[in-house]
Order: sequence, then structure tokens, then C-alpha cells
Amino acid sequence: MAEATTTSAVSQAPTSSLYWLALGTFAVGTEGHMIAAILPRIASDLSVSVEAAGQLVTIFALTYAFSSPLLTTLFGHVDRRRILLAGMGLFVISNVLAALTPSYGMLAVARVLLAMSAGLYVPNANALGSALVPPERRGRALAIVSGGLGVAVAIGVPLGSFVGITFGWRMPFIGVAVLSAVAFIGLIAGLPKDIGKGLSAPSFGDRIRVIKRPGVGPALLQTVFLGMGAYCAYTYVAPFLAAVGGITGSALTQALFVFGVCAFIGIVVSGHISDRIGSRRVVAYSFTAIIIDYLAMFLLPHVMPPESTKLLAFVLVGIWGFSSWAFFPAQQSRLIGVAGHSVGSIVLSLNASGMYLGFSIGAGIGSLGSGLVKSQPEDDGCGDAYA
Repeated sequence: MAEATTTSAVSQAPTSSLYWLALGTFAVGTEGHMIAAILPRIASDLSVSVEAAGQLVTIFALTYAFSSPLLTTLFGHVDRRRILLAGMGLFVISNVLAALTPSYGMLAVARVLLAMSAGLYVPNANALGSALVPPERRGRALAIVSGGLGVAVAIGVPLGSFVGITFGWRMPFIGVAVLSAVAFIGLIAGLPKDIGKGLSAPSFGDRIRVIKRPGVGPALLQTVFLGMGAYCAYTYVAPFLAAVGGITGSALTQALFVFGVCAFIGIVVSGHISDRIGSRRVVAYSFTAIIIDYLAMFLLPHVMPPESTKLLAFVLVGIWGFSSWAFFPAQQSRLIGVAGHSVGSIVLSLNASGMYLGFSIGAGIGSLGSGLVKSQPEDDGCGDAYA
């Protein structure tokens, strides 16, 4: 009976529902990644070190990694429409709390709530998105819903950086709150009330059994290590780029735009190339490019005069964005191939948790690089743009 209900609801669901789901993932992706660019300003305003401000990234990523599978399993028998509305509603409130918080401690609490709501929303949006359409269109439906995250990296993050530099670090949270509220209203209007009632979430036992499948565990560890490397540097992208290429103020927004556009291109190209040469080779090429790019950025200020590093730094930022985000679609395809299509949704959920676990560890390790952080200018790494 539940299956019949789901099928009926799916047949009545308009295609526009996918775009409301994608707007929600866009909001989540923008908030999750934009904070790195405004860390110096947060640290200055709340009278904490940049390293302490960086732990806000660790808090979010670690909470997401562990709360997402827990909450998804806990509320597995609640219909997806209610879960999505609850997750996005909490996300709106948490962004407002982050924008109005008077202290670092309250901002940390807001980040915990943001991570929990994001971890509840994203996997359920993907699951419902795949159920809204016939089987032959599920790939495209998932591409639309998860594509919101890619667009967030390409557009939302540099836009959030610009707003933060121009109007202060609190305004990007207000902007995401408004965007999330629009998504919330769209979900209410666009999703039929009985949509997804026949869907259920996998149990913890199901997840453990998938991890134990040959090849799955090592592949998930690879995702963790990639996330660690990526966020070691990205968490402190503002002081990092200031030290590497003298990139501050409006140039930082431009660099993030270059990173985002190249990241989006990497996501698109990776999906097509993986079908041609195999996902395993794309993963290997991505790792190789990332390692070479990081080494080049580390050596850049030591082998070239400061006035000559900015342009090359922009090029290296573009390669960074392309290679790091090209990894994820290829890795998802690889994991489905290793684990099997029958458990594709479970292994992708585990991959997302592994990614955020890597982000949290990488952000923590990055805070140990205090020498790099302290090399930033006294004006918080953003020049006169905050004046």
C-alpha cells in the first residue's frame, strides 16, 4: 500500500519540485562553504583568533558527518516532505541566529544547528528527488538536486564573500536565511502533501553491511583523506591566499569566483570523462593534480618575487578548484560500481559523511598552521574593503 501511495504521489509531482529541492541544496552549499572567506572578519569582530574562528568549520563538518546518518535513520519512517520542511525551517532559523549572535559561543551553537539541519535536508532531498521521476530519469533528477551544491560553490560562495567584505560578516547569513525561506515556501507549495510516504531510510545495520563490502571501506577512506587535504587550506583561504599571492580584499572575491567556476567545470567534466575513461582513472588524475597544485602554491612565494605571484596564484586557484571538485563525481560513480547499484543511495550517503569527516579533520589540522595565519596583514586580510 505504501508503494502505491508513493507511485501515485510521484506521478502527480510537478517537475518544478526538483528545482525547489535544488534551491535548498544551493542554500546549504553556500552557507557551508562561504564562511572560510569571512573568517578573519569574524575573528576580529568576536575578539577571537583566526584559528578559533576556523574551528567553526570543524564544528559544522564534524556535526554534519555524524548527525546526518543518525538523524536520517532516526526519522526514517517519517514522510520525506515533513523531514525536508523541518530541515529547511531549522536551517532558516539557524542562519538568523548566526547573523544575530553576540558571541563566539552562540555562533558555534548556530553552526551545530546549521549542520544538523543541512545533514537532515540534503540526503533526503536527493532520495526524494530520485523518487519524483520514473527510473529512466533518476540520473538527471539527482544531477539537478545535487547540482545546487555545485552552483553554490561557483556562484554562492564568491557572492557571500563579496557581501561579507562589503557589508560585514553577518549579512551573508541573512542572505542565506532569505534564500532558505524562499526554498521553504517553494517546498510547501511545490511538494504534494503525500509525497514520499512510501520511502524509508536505511538502518545502521544496512550501512555497516555496505561498508564491509569489498573495496568500499578503502574507497571511503580515500574520500576522507581528500576532504582533509582540501579543507586544510580552504578553511583558511583568506590568510592563505594573502600569504601566497598577496590576494586580499576584492581580489579575494575574484579568486573565490575563479575557484568556484573552475570547481563547477570540474564537476561537469568529471561526470563525462568518467563514463569514457573510467572513474578510477579520473580519481587518480584528480589526486595527482591536487598534490602538484598544493606543492606549487607552497613554493610560489619562495621562488618568485611578490609582485609576480598574484597572476600565477589565480591560475593555481583555478586548478585547485577544478581538480578537487572533479574528484567527487568520479568517486561517487566509482563507489556505486564497487558497492553495487542496489545500495547506491547508502554508499553515497556514507561518502558524504566521509567527506565532511575529512573536512572537519582538515580544518582542525589547518588551525595548527598558525605561522601562515599570523602572516596575514593587520587589517584582517581584507584590506580596505571592510572600511
